[in-house]
Amino acid sequence: MILVTGGTGLVGTHLLYDLVRSGKKVRALKRNSSDVSHLKKVFSYYSNDSENLLKNIEWINADLSDIFSLLEVMDGVTEVYHCAAMVSFEKKHEAEMMKVNIVGTANMVNAALEKGVKKFCHVSSIAAIGRAKKGELTSEETFWKSSPDNSNYSISKYGAEREVWRAAEEGLNCIIVNPSLIIGGGNWTQSSSNMFSSGYTGLKFYSSGVMGFVDVRDVSKLMIRLMESNYSNQRYLLNAENISFKKYFEIMHLAFGKPLPSIKAGKFLSGFAWRAEKIKTMLTGMPPLITKETSRSANSISYFSNDKILNVFPDFKFISVEQSVKDTCNLYLKDLGK
Repeated sequence: MILVTGGTGLVGTHLLYDLVRSGKKVRALKRNSSDVSHLKKVFSYYSNDSENLLKNIEWINADLSDIFSLLEVMDGVTEVYHCAAMVSFEKKHEAEMMKVNIVGTANMVNAALEKGVKKFCHVSSIAAIGRAKKGELTSEETFWKSSPDNSNYSISKYGAEREVWRAAEEGLNCIIVNPSLIIGGGNWTQSSSNMFSSGYTGLKFYSSGVMGFVDVRDVSKLMIRLMESNYSNQRYLLNAENISFKKYFEIMHLAFGKPLPSIKAGKFLSGFAWRAEKIKTMLTGMPPLITKETSRSANSISYFSNDKILNVFPDFKFISVEQSVKDTCNLYLKDLGK
């Protein structure tokens, strides 16, 4: 039996599809309030038999903060894919995010150790990896440094990884994957998929940053391959390409038939934007579109290596960022009925 947490998220929905399509016996953990409609949508993207495939998932409501419920959920489980995490760049969510991402992961690995789970895959992020010096590639070995520039999300994911490494020292067979910025669809209001909602309306501004990108389909496939391999107690950076945000949004706007972004949002303009969003949030209660942390990230220049994962699977070919963006734009248009 395979257990998947975060099964209604971007990575989790695609992972569940790949697992049940291959005939795996799958149990998925979700919160009482979780919406599974986006999972059904993702399945329908890739299969004409989505309804029957969905029947192969055993859903269980459980809370990552409740170690006793997790122990029950893991009865008979041999493999765990821990995809559940909270993503936020708002200060008010800091305490909750630390609890979900760090304490929740600690509870997961502790339950896995108690139940004798054979292998555990933790979905981390490039946010939990240090940043290389200017002109160098960031890799799995890049040292993490405490810094006021680290976002609360980064700190929470780094803390979660420490719990996984601690469990590995205690005997749990672990794999950690660190995807770069993930491209994919399903829930267009969620995490990186929200970029397509913004892109469809037409963005006038672009930032000067450079980032790594990877297709969610590749993330899912590589997680499964790593879990089915003999590799253990390793982390793998999953990154297809490093491109500028300007290029990324140009591909998206062309696919949507929208005018290209033409105004560069440098540090001054970006700083003004997140402050204006903060004031708007205070007045309306609506979540900000831009925060101080996302503004900083959009203007940072980072290049990520994929050498380690390609050395493990030299036959693997990443989907190009251009193809990934085009495919996701087509899914967005399909959902709009266009």
